[in-house]
Amino acid sequence: MSFALSRHRPLVAAAAALFAFSAMSPPASAFELFGIHLWGTKEKSVDVVDPVKYDAELNLTSSDADLKEKLEESSLLVQDKDTPVSGDLGLIVKARDDRDRLVAALYENARYGGVVTITINGRDIDQIGPTETFNRASPPKVDISVDPGPVFKIGNVTFEGDAQRLDPVNYELVPGGDASSLVILKAAEKVVDDLKAEGRPLARLTKRAVVADHDTDLVDVTIGSESGPIAPLGPVSVNGQKSVDPDFIRRYSRLNEGKPYSPEELRAASDRLRKLAVFSSVTVKEGDKLNGAGEIPVKIDVSEGKHRYFGFGADYSTIDGFGLKGYWGHRNLFGQAEALKIEGAVSGIGETTDYKKLDYSAGITFTKPGAFVPQATFTAGLVAKTEHTDSYDTAKVSGTTAIAYELSDKDTLTGGLELSYEDTDDAYGNNQYLTFATPFDYVRDARDNALNPTEGYRLTASAEPGYEFLSAAPYLSLEGSISGYKAFGADDNVVFAAKLSAGSLLTSSLQNIPATKRFYAGGGGSVRGYAYQEISPYNADGDALGGRSYAIGSFEARIRVTDTIGVVPFLDVGTVSSELYPDFSDIRAGAGIGLRYATPFGPIRLDFAMPLNPYPDGTKYGIYAGIGQTF
Repeated sequence: MSFALSRHRPLVAAAAALFAFSAMSPPASAFELFGIHLWGTKEKSVDVVDPVKYDAELNLTSSDADLKEKLEESSLLVQDKDTPVSGDLGLIVKARDDRDRLVAALYENARYGGVVTITINGRDIDQIGPTETFNRASPPKVDISVDPGPVFKIGNVTFEGDAQRLDPVNYELVPGGDASSLVILKAAEKVVDDLKAEGRPLARLTKRAVVADHDTDLVDVTIGSESGPIAPLGPVSVNGQKSVDPDFIRRYSRLNEGKPYSPEELRAASDRLRKLAVFSSVTVKEGDKLNGAGEIPVKIDVSEGKHRYFGFGADYSTIDGFGLKGYWGHRNLFGQAEALKIEGAVSGIGETTDYKKLDYSAGITFTKPGAFVPQATFTAGLVAKTEHTDSYDTAKVSGTTAIAYELSDKDTLTGGLELSYEDTDDAYGNNQYLTFATPFDYVRDARDNALNPTEGYRLTASAEPGYEFLSAAPYLSLEGSISGYKAFGADDNVVFAAKLSAGSLLTSSLQNIPATKRFYAGGGGSVRGYAYQEISPYNADGDALGGRSYAIGSFEARIRVTDTIGVVPFLDVGTVSSELYPDFSDIRAGAGIGLRYATPFGPIRLDFAMPLNPYPDGTKYGIYAGIGQTF
């Protein structure tokens, strides 16, 4: 979801608003931006019985500022000091709980010899009885004193039971290494995960012992496990469904009886079912014992969400005027998660008084997951739209069908058919096109997160052979892209991201190919700083022709400043050529800075960019907004 603002001259005033309403579909959560409540249900304030306000201060005997910050973040007494507790006993209980939290925080930082002392009005909390009361003349004073002690290191490491054949080095447990409790807990969990990955569903931890030697500041670690037998998947039961066919759920999960047990397969099945959008929750879990056939039963628990939904939205910019859109959909049309969506939109309101020059679109899309085989998804759609850009005006009707097949959890191959009719006015005059195409796409998505990746890569390749009937012109469109991500810093606070993309259009004449299939660049998803489709070969009259080939590179440094705020300096470079391959005779570049605001559904982005080598009388800058990273 995105919108963009750009001007050929400096933008004097701009305003943009985007809102949407969806009925019969519960919001995931409340959402506020910059203190403004936008949607969802706000949490109600709770009245505190017998409120007691207090002052709290944490003192560390060492000068370790980072450790003090971590301890203060762990202390609810400190974090909640502006919120009163319920009664004097509530303060005592909160203080005792806080001591446990602070000790755990010390362990997380490999401080096993630390001492936490908490006093209220000068008295140790262990000396205060549950019935005692405090003088309410002034807020009770809570003093938290922490002597962190020395930093411990790993001493001896022992793996027992079925874990004996595993190497502790692979679990970051090495003599002299980091002895934080989080490292030890993670190692123990990974031991069990690795045993389960061998197809052993009953693998479990039998021992996890940590002994700190305060004379040597070393921690001896012992981890024991029991692997259990290798077992295949047994019967798969489905619970909680109402209108969705349980046999479809079982089949679409691809957890077939007799298949080797794999925890990764169970996680993939859960993600797969969740993406159907018909369930508000999905839990896939193996049983705690084998059945009589030596198989591990699997249970799928689901909770269905609302299947029908509708919504509307509006947006405005000083460039494009007002836009309106609406949609209606059904997520479970025939009981097997078939989706139907009908939508329409109009934009350009206020920019022209001629209704014929507004942009209209209307479409209907049907999606059938698990078509023919569980790995296949069938889609069919019909779209009619008009489009008025600086490069062309067109009216188009197109029908499409496609089947996407999941080769693996990362690889998808899609093939389809498209028939379209277009009536276009552009640099070549007024022309009509009747085009038949068979597009094919391959996507390999190895990113760790689709909306905000920090590691991995995404590769796409597409080929569209087609034929334009009215001019008897065959063509072949080829495109490809690769994006990569690498995180740096203690908490992945800096992510370097890059994307390279290129395309080539093989045809005898561009005039015989619809403008919508020629190549342009510029805009929020391309070379930022330039207007949409501004980068193109031009004729002598200054009209954009579209190109036969293009190449674009985008480079970003995504820097997280706080848990929710990030800044992103970026550089985009691109070229569009009239030749079969990019000749790089006209390279355009844009640079800028962006802001990111983290939300549960991906970062909200706002980018400002300027062209480094603008066209004469061309765009001076661009402002782009949307949800999710640019790529």
